Amino acid sequence: MAHDTVAPEELARWTRWFAIECNNRAWRLAEAATRTAGEDEEMLHAAHAAAYHWSKVGTELHQARATMLLGHVHALLGRAASAMAYARQSFDFVTSRDSPPWEVAFAHAILANAAAAARDRELQAKHYAIAKDLGAALADMEEREIFDATFRSVPAPS
Repeated sequence: MAHDTVAPEELARWTRWFAIECNNRAWRLAEAATRTAGEDEEMLHAAHAAAYHWSKVGTELHQARATMLLGHVHALLGRAASAMAYARQSFDFVTSRDSPPWEVAFAHAILANAAAAARDRELQAKHYAIAKDLGAALADMEEREIFDATFRSVPAPS
């Protein structure tokens, strides 16, 4: 079936499905204690695919969260410059609005991870401490478990 014969709402439905699936796959890989080189590559591709699909069907919030995921994935892979750019972009979005506590905790954790990749120890220590405190204060146990799964991959300042 040619692209121009697909109803726009059907295309949007599938694009949203791919955004969610790619997003979830990238986060699952990012939370893994160990990954193979192939899984690192899959994680990177999944994160970028999620960001692409959210750019087509998501809200500004979906796009900011996809950018946060990109910051985290790039940091995990040691890509300091892009990790910092993505992490700062998502951090600025999250902290410029009335965001839920779990999202603010994530923004600090991802910025700490990007700073670690960039070897900016001062920035890493600042945002790591804030993320740790905010994460520990999360009252909802499911939110805390999700945060902790990501925070475990953020290196503690030395």
